Amino acid sequence: MSQSAAPKRPRVAIGGFMHETNTFAATKAGLDAFRHGGGWPPLSEGAQALSATRGVNVGMAGAVAAGEAAGWEIVPTVWAAASPSAHVTREAYETIAARLLARIAAAGPLDGVLLDLHGAMVTEHLDDGEGEIAARVRDLVGPDVPIVASLDLHGNIGERLVETADALVAYRTYPHVDMARTGERAATLLARLLAGERFVRAFRRLPFLVPVPWQCSEIEPARTLYAGLEALEANAAVRSLSILTGFPAADIPDCAPTILAYATDQASADASADALEAAFLAAETSFAGEALAPDAAVARARAIVAAEGGSSGGPVVIADTQDNPGAGGDADTTGLLAALVAAGAENAAIGCLVDRAAAQAAHAAGEGARIALRLPGSGLPGDAPFAAEAVVERLSDGVFTADGPYYGGTRMRLGPSAALRIGGVRVVVVSEKAQTADQAMFRFVGIDPEAADVVCVKSSVHFRADFAPIAREILVCAAPGPMPVSPRDLPFTRLRPGLRLEPGGPPFVPPTRGDAS
Repeated sequence: MSQSAAPKRPRVAIGGFMHETNTFAATKAGLDAFRHGGGWPPLSEGAQALSATRGVNVGMAGAVAAGEAAGWEIVPTVWAAASPSAHVTREAYETIAARLLARIAAAGPLDGVLLDLHGAMVTEHLDDGEGEIAARVRDLVGPDVPIVASLDLHGNIGERLVETADALVAYRTYPHVDMARTGERAATLLARLLAGERFVRAFRRLPFLVPVPWQCSEIEPARTLYAGLEALEANAAVRSLSILTGFPAADIPDCAPTILAYATDQASADASADALEAAFLAAETSFAGEALAPDAAVARARAIVAAEGGSSGGPVVIADTQDNPGAGGDADTTGLLAALVAAGAENAAIGCLVDRAAAQAAHAAGEGARIALRLPGSGLPGDAPFAAEAVVERLSDGVFTADGPYYGGTRMRLGPSAALRIGGVRVVVVSEKAQTADQAMFRFVGIDPEAADVVCVKSSVHFRADFAPIAREILVCAAPGPMPVSPRDLPFTRLRPGLRLEPGGPPFVPPTRGDAS
C-alpha cells in the first residue's frame, strides 16, 4: 500500500517597507535613514531581515512567527523602515522597491505575499507609496496569488492599495503595542485565502482630520471606537475590520481617516463598515483635548508635584507633541527646555534632544566637566536658540535595548549621547533621532524617570505605553515645532475639497490660482 504524499507547504514571501510621511517636515528620508532605521531595525535583506526583526514589536515579526507556526515555507525579502520625516527620496524608494521585487521574482512560484507596510508613505515622485508597491507586486505575481498587508492605523489609504490587495489589516492600538499582533492577524487572513476563501470588502473615507494627540486609543473616543471592532467581528461572516485614524500632516488627496471591512458576503461587509462610520461621525467633536503653552505646562506640572508632595507619586509627564519625531519632527526644538530652566524646575528631565555638536562637545569634555551648551533649535518661528552652562553627568555610545511595550526589544543606535545637567534640569542629548517612547531612553544615560518629578518627552502618544504606568499625570505641551496640534494650522493645498481640517472645523477649500502658498 502506497502512502499518500505529504501536503505541500505554502510558499509565502514576507517583507516590510515602512515610512510615515509628513509632507511639511524639513528633512527627507534617504537611503541612509533606512540604513539607520531611526529606532527600528535597519535596512536588511533575506535571512538578515528575519533575524533583524525577530522578537521585535513590528508586523513582520508577528507575521513570520504565525507563518512558521502554520508550517509555511517563508521566503524573506526585505525589511526597511525609517523614522517619520518629509518625503522618501526617489532614490531610496526605488532602490528598496527594486530589492523587494527582485527577491520576490527570484523566489519562483509563490502561494502568497505578506507585506508589512505603513499606509502613509509619500515619496518625491509618488503620493501613494504603498499603492505603488502593491501594484508592482501584483504585476509580478499575477492575479491569483493573494496579497495581504498589515498597516499602521495612521495610514492614509487610497483606492489603489485597497483594490490591489486581497486584504489589509491595521493596528488597533495607539500607542502601537499591537504591531506584531497585527502581523499575526494579517497572517491569519492570508491563511484563510490560501485555504480557498475569498473576501469582499467595504471601504469608507471619513470627512474630517483628527489631531494626532487625540487619536490615542487609551482615551475617548478612540477607546470606545476600537473596542467596538471586536463586537462587530462576532458576526461569523466578518473576517476583519479596521479603523485608520489617518496621518493628518500629508498634503495629498488621500489624507483622511478610513474604514476597511472584509467579509464573506457584501451585506455583512457593508453593514459593519456603515456601523463603524456612524460611530466615528457621532464621536467627531469628542476628538479634543488640552494643549498647554510651555510655560503653562511647566507651571502646572510643578504645581501638581507641590500639591501632592514630592516625587513619591511618580513624575508628571509632559509630551512635547509638536516636535514629535514620530510625526516628522527632528527633536531639536528648545521651547520646553527653555521653559523648564526659566522656571527653575528641580528634579526634571527632558529627552531626547538631537544635537550632534552638543553630544560631541560633551564627549570631548568628559564626565564631570562643565561645557557651554548651545542648541540652535529648529529655526522655526518662535523656537529660539538655547544657551546655558551644563554639567556632563553621563556619556554613552547610544547603543541600548528599548524593551518597553512600544519598541518591544528594539536595539537603539542613537550615536554619541550624554546626560547634561542645567541646575535641576537634566537633558538627554543624542546624535540620531528616535521618538522618546521608552523609559530606557533616559536610563541609558543614568536617569531614572520614575524618580523624577517632571519628565518631558519628544513624543505625542507612543510614550504612554511605557510612561503612563509611572506617571501621576500626563500633560500635552504645544511648544513651537513642525507638527501643529491641529491640522487646520498646516498650509494644505491638495486635500480633497470639503474635508474638515479638524473635528467640527472648517472645510478645506483648494487655493485658487495666484493664491499665496
